[in-house]
This record gives sequence, structure tokens and C-alpha cells, in this order.
Amino acid sequence: MPRGPPLTPLPLLFLLLSSTPRTEASFPQDPLPLATSDLQGLPPLSWFRGLEDDAVAGELGLDFQRFLILNRTLLVAARDHVFSFDLQAQDWEGLVPDKYLTWRSQDVENCAVRGKLRDECYNYIRVLVPRDSRTLLACGTNSFSPMCRSYGISSLQQEGEELSGQARCPFDATQSTVAIFAEGSLYSATAADFQASDAVVYRSFGPQPPLRSAKYDSKPVKTLPVSSLPSPEPHFVHAVEHRDHVYFFFREVSVEDARLGRVQFSRVARVCKRDVGGSPRALDRHWTSFLKLRLNCSVPGDSTFYFDALQALTGPVPLHGRSALFGVFTTQTNSIPGSAVCAFYLDDIEHGFEGKFKEQRSPDGAWTPVPEDRVPSPRPGSCAGLGRAASFPSSRDLPDEVLTFIKAHPLLDPAVPPATHRPLLTRTGRALLTQVAVDGAAGRHGNTTVLFLGTEDGTVLKVLPPGGGHGNTEPVLLEEIDTYSSSRCGGKRSAQLARRVLGLELDPDGHRLFVAFSGCVVHVPLSRCTRHGACQRSCLDSQDPYCGWESFKGCVDVRGPGWTDLEQDGDKVVMDQGDCHDGATGSHSGPGDSAYGELSSPTQPCLQLA
Repeated sequence: MPRGPPLTPLPLLFLLLSSTPRTEASFPQDPLPLATSDLQGLPPLSWFRGLEDDAVAGELGLDFQRFLILNRTLLVAARDHVFSFDLQAQDWEGLVPDKYLTWRSQDVENCAVRGKLRDECYNYIRVLVPRDSRTLLACGTNSFSPMCRSYGISSLQQEGEELSGQARCPFDATQSTVAIFAEGSLYSATAADFQASDAVVYRSFGPQPPLRSAKYDSKPVKTLPVSSLPSPEPHFVHAVEHRDHVYFFFREVSVEDARLGRVQFSRVARVCKRDVGGSPRALDRHWTSFLKLRLNCSVPGDSTFYFDALQALTGPVPLHGRSALFGVFTTQTNSIPGSAVCAFYLDDIEHGFEGKFKEQRSPDGAWTPVPEDRVPSPRPGSCAGLGRAASFPSSRDLPDEVLTFIKAHPLLDPAVPPATHRPLLTRTGRALLTQVAVDGAAGRHGNTTVLFLGTEDGTVLKVLPPGGGHGNTEPVLLEEIDTYSSSRCGGKRSAQLARRVLGLELDPDGHRLFVAFSGCVVHVPLSRCTRHGACQRSCLDSQDPYCGWESFKGCVDVRGPGWTDLEQDGDKVVMDQGDCHDGATGSHSGPGDSAYGELSSPTQPCLQLA
């Protein structure tokens, strides 16, 4: 495994970026936007900040928690509510919910007595996942007493009784959680106690017996072997079901080299869906298949530069014909502020779990691979009844030495390399990236990848990654959109937290992107090509895969394959420029044509050819 980044003094980190010619040449430069814009031209109904008669929403804002799109319906989980927006409505006027559910906490006073601020003692809906084709599971913090309910997806009416949300939903709205249903069981990862000292990967609500990861051991870190989750407060980001496993993606603080101290690492862990726990002698009612390895998002060079802290992940989405997950990573908190987007192929992640196990031979020593002759058979972490463990019908039948080994050796040696072996995009010295959404089927042929990236200062970046079906070898920053409105999204949160993009959700069929802040949700079109007016050169030079030139109509939105009388960047040489003026693109857009308001562009003005 490559070494993690040491806690290097800032002057030395600057040296890594700029001193040696070879390193400088290999480190990618921040791309400049082809266009910058804002949302001044959007109507008021493009924003949603909660119910008009909700006094708490008027004071605090929406308190967005998460997005979910099901059956052409957008669901928005927030404080005390889940809102439903019909994306197929013919008279779409903006973000006006057609229905919503209200679920308030009944324990606000007791929560305040326990020392919590009143603003914390609401019911923050932190889990919102489909249980089956007709039922939705919602779990809320419920004034630090988490509970879960089932609701009909189409009606948002409660079905059945409330159930405990412990180990399925955090107690505190600021704590992370992920959840996914796989083969009828809920797989969740969150903090399982009031103090957030017990981070757990848990299975429940299904035909399989409940299982959990081992509890965190609070002994001094230097004397500990790595446990299932060595950090008491891992930050869970994403969960994916794939074949025989469920994968969890998170970041954690860990010690893998005493010389580096406690630093952040990004991880992927997996468990077998067939796992039913160990024997009464070892790992009883605990995972027998829990393994984890590092995700490596770094820029290669004379001195490898790491982006170690996973912030957001989405996918799987096709990339170069292979299924990939796209993640936003940042540098260590005491390093130069920087962000990167890395993609990881699913088959590379699967292959990584076949690597060597790691161990620490002494409390102050480095972690090294375990020799193969010391690894018991069948390979620890294998799914009972399958592959190498096919002769063991149940995980309870696995040999004790296998169970004992995996309990002490959940960490694997290799790191999963990024697709193309380098980030798709890096940004240093600018606002950090916070969220990512990916359209893997953009453009006329449905084979172009477009990244939408949220930042901590309220902007959304629209990016063509290298080799994403558009022929570019470097990332192209198509547009930088300021999506935050202090007048519509304000609340009691600090200005810095209020501007942070907390969620991105794509609706390619409706040609929309939903952007979430703590205080509101806003929707913006994926493009508004009419801003290029009648200038064919401007339309094609924008490189926007959502824009194409159509005879007699000018620059039009491209919404999937099936467009015939259409030209896009690279189709052919432009011979007739039509009505092009000097200056910024979009000079011929009429009132309301630019969905983003005022547009500026550093590209060359469109000139008429003789």
C-alpha cells in the first residue's frame, strides 16, 4: 500500500506542489470555467425552504437531510417532514410539494433536560430508503431517541408501528449514517449510542439474523490491533449492494504508521449477504466477513500528493464502458486546502479484497503484509457456501482459527487505485468540494459523462472529465454557477455553513439538477442553450454536451439520443456563423432566456466568416 501523507509543515507541502520541475509538470492545474453564472433569472418557485405556515422553518430554514428519487418522484427529507415533488407534472411550476408527511418528536422537553439545545431536539429524518416497490423506511433522530417508521411510497401514509432506530439512525443529526436494503434486510452504518462512541455496521429487518460489527475498544490506540472500525467516529458516506456483498464507504482517523500519527484515511468495507455470524466460541452474532481497504485518491509524481478524506460518493455509473463510483476527496485538515474527484471501478474494488492481510507486529511498528503461510483456510472473509468457502454451508461452520484471524486482521494491504490512475479533477487553494452527482449518459449519443460538483461556498461546477466520451484529455470546467441565495436560504446557521452544498440530485428526464443547502433546496436546468442566441460558433464552442445546433431552431437543449438534424462540438467545421456578435455569448438571449441570470464567458467572441 502507498504510504499515507505525513503531517507535513506547510512550507514543505508548498514545495511538493511547486519546487521540482518534474513534480510541478505532473501536478494538474485548476481548470478555468468557460462560463460563470448565477441564479438571478430564476423565478421564486425555484427555491423551497419549507411550509409557509411552519414557524420553525421560518426561523431555522428547511434543515435539509437527504434526497431520494423514486418512480419520477423527488423526496426531500428534512426536519420533522418528508416532502414529495411530482417530477412528471405537466404544469411544473417549480418546487411545490404535492404531498408531505409530518413526523414531530414527542420528547422535546426531555431532550432539553438532558443538556441538548432546543434547536437539536427536533426529529431530523436521517434515513430514507425504499424497502420494496411500495414501501419506504424513514428513521429520525426524534430528540436523541431515534425511531423508524414505514410509509407508503405513493401515499406517504404510515404503515405499521414505530420501531427503534438504534443502530439504524444516529442520535444526533450531525452524525453520519448510510442505509440500504438488500434482499429484504436493512444494512446500516452509523453511531449506535448517545455518546457516538459505538460505530456499527448493522443488519436488521429481514430474513437473515441481525449482525453487527465488533465494538470499538477504548484502550490506548498504540496498544491496539486494528478493530473492525478502529476510529470511534468514522464518517459514513455511501453504501452499495453488488453481487454477493454490501459495500460501505467511509473515512476514519487511524494509525497505520507510528511515524505519521493519527491521520484520516478513506476506506471501503464489505460484508457477505450470506453471513449469519460466527460460532458461540468466536464472533457470535458478529460479522465473519467484515474486511476493509483503503481508497487511494492521489496525484502521482516525484512526491505523491494525497487527497485522503472522502466527502461524498455516487454511483455506480458507466465510465469508459466499466461500472464506476465517483467520489469527492479533500486533503488532511492541517494541509493545504485542496479537493479532488476520483472514480473507482467496481471490479478494481472487488479485486482489492483479494489482496494480502495487514498486521502490526509491534505497538510502534509499521503495518506490514501477513505472510501467506500464516493465513488460515478457507480465506478469512470469504462467503460461506461460495467460492473458496463452498464446503462450509454456513458461516457458523467456519473453523475457529478463521474467525479468530479475521477478527484481528480486518484490514487488507492494497489500496484501490483511481480509474486512469489519477484524479479526474483537482482544485487547490479554492473552496473545497462537498458533493458530486454524475450523468453518465449525456449528449446526443448518450455516452458522455458530466460531473456536477457542489462546493462549500455555494457554487456548482459542471465538468467534463478526461475521456468521458467527449474526446478531451484534460478536465473541462464548462460552467461555474453560483446557486446560493442568502435571502431565500438563510436561517440561524452561520453564513459559512449556510452556503455549503449538502446534496445534489440529478433528474436527467426533466433536465434538472436539484441543489440542497441547509436552509433550502433549489432546482436549476442542466443547461439553457438559448443563451447562445443565433450564434452557431458560440453554441458549439461551449462544448456543452447538453447543447446542439439544429437547423432553423438554433442552439437547443439535447435531452438524450434520438436527435438527427443536430451538430455538436467536433461534428464538422462551422461555415456559416449566422447572427454572431462580438462580446460574451448569449448576447441575443431575450428576457428570461438565461436561466442562470447574467452570463460571462472567457471564450473568444463569435465572429462571422466571409
